[in-house]
Amino acid sequence: MSQQPNTAKPSLQGVRIKARKGAVKAQAKHEPSVFRDQLYKHLETVTENDFDSFATKLVQAGSTLEFLKYAEALFEIILVGGLIQPGGSYIDDAAPTSPFTIFNAKDPASIEDLKKYVEVLNKLIRRYKYLQKPLEEQSLPGLLQYINRWSPEQRDKLAITIGLLLSQGIASTACLQSLIKDQLVKNDASVTVLAIIFRAYLVDQSMDHLATALRRGSIKDLLLFFPPNRREGKLLDEFFRKEGLPQVAEWYTKKQYALAKESIITELKDLCGHQESDETIIAAVHSKLEEQPLPDIELIQCTWQGLMASVDWSARPDQIEGLALREVGKFASILEAFCKGPKVEVALINQVQVHCYEDTRIMKAFPQILKVLYNKDCISDQAIIYWYQKGSKPQGRQHFLKSTETLVKFLQEQEDSEEDE
Repeated sequence: MSQQPNTAKPSLQGVRIKARKGAVKAQAKHEPSVFRDQLYKHLETVTENDFDSFATKLVQAGSTLEFLKYAEALFEIILVGGLIQPGGSYIDDAAPTSPFTIFNAKDPASIEDLKKYVEVLNKLIRRYKYLQKPLEEQSLPGLLQYINRWSPEQRDKLAITIGLLLSQGIASTACLQSLIKDQLVKNDASVTVLAIIFRAYLVDQSMDHLATALRRGSIKDLLLFFPPNRREGKLLDEFFRKEGLPQVAEWYTKKQYALAKESIITELKDLCGHQESDETIIAAVHSKLEEQPLPDIELIQCTWQGLMASVDWSARPDQIEGLALREVGKFASILEAFCKGPKVEVALINQVQVHCYEDTRIMKAFPQILKVLYNKDCISDQAIIYWYQKGSKPQGRQHFLKSTETLVKFLQEQEDSEEDE
């Protein structure tokens, strides 16, 4: 059998196959040091403290340098003055500090001074919107985990800058998760930095604004920023008040109260649903209070809410008022156990007023409910009279004051006759 001679396959000579852009970028070397040196050439021509020119030069540099590829290096240069290697120390290549960095701000660090640096960052990110994501997801968390490596002056400048970035919506509070690392919380480094960040944030924003930002960033418990042996609400309150941030302490306390009230309401619904005895229910509430104390007024409010929430209100409309009076009478001994003093009694009346206002089916039963609570020693005649004269809530005030005129008049006459005797 004859063999075919080996002939060379045809090929295209002198034809250059164009690679896709993505493939070229993937194969390109990652050289942050080269990027840094090129960026410095843009910034070196600007005089110190000429922030408008620095912003202009950075924006111009973005048209020739690969900001997206070197975003992390870019923010390291701007925020801490140079490239960082794993562990938090600067890359040891004898490079000078960046001509533009927040570490060049005056000592001691001031919010007004650092606002100028943040404004430059703001202009840069407005021009190159794609830089915002690497800033909040990579650069800020990465730098915060090394916060204990900087000098106190540098730490303060970085913390203030982060607070301003967060308050202006340039970055998310999710970056603060880096401060929960064990090596940072043990020596109060985390909570100290957190206080500086909050102080800068609250210069231009409200506590409600900060609370919303923390919730969106999944920062659920500020105690996690404290050393494990100091994670107590009382210590947190003392710390933030000492740092001149009473609004943070008050917000945290209210948040804990809200969680405690929700827990008590759920517990009461469950226990009443299982028809537990009054003594068992009262003991269960006291047990909850040992875990998280509540002011007496907050306690009586959530106790009423929990007890009312346990009632099956699916009766006929003409029977609803009678049902309400029976249930209040049934729960009176539980309410009486937590009615400690005139202020708490007035708070209970107000809670009943708001409840009747919101549930119009029992609105007309309000005076009768007060009678039941009065006869069961939950509230005093003085509490009812004080509520009538100047302690009522605005919700449905005129209606409820008019409907209780007869009851209040009776109590006042009774009080007068006892004084005459």
